[in-house]
Amino acid sequence: MRRRGAGMEARIEDFLRQHGLTTLARNYSCRGGEIDLVMRDRGVTVFVEVRFRRSAGFGSAAESVDARKQRRIVLAARHYLACHPALADGPCRFDVVAASGDPDAPLIDWIDGAFSA
Repeated sequence: MRRRGAGMEARIEDFLRQHGLTTLARNYSCRGGEIDLVMRDRGVTVFVEVRFRRSAGFGSAAESVDARKQRRIVLAARHYLACHPALADGPCRFDVVAASGDPDAPLIDWIDGAFSA
């Protein structure tokens, strides 16, 4: 399961890089929170949560980023910005990339600005 998640995160990172984003960090974590990818998009720091669901039987991948998960992402983002003061005063956003279906050829739904802090 963990290996599939890492593979999907790498696939999504490649997808976002093809769309012009650059990677700052992968799997950034601090006490109480974790962020799959930290990227830059035209001067904006982007905190990306990657979710994969083979089927929507228990809800979509995007729906799994609930309020509790959002709080944990925001906590980690604040920690990241505190540790990188050059980025702290600039704009940032929270994206969710939801992948579903076949892990080898997933359908990708990039939700730009999925939630705010």
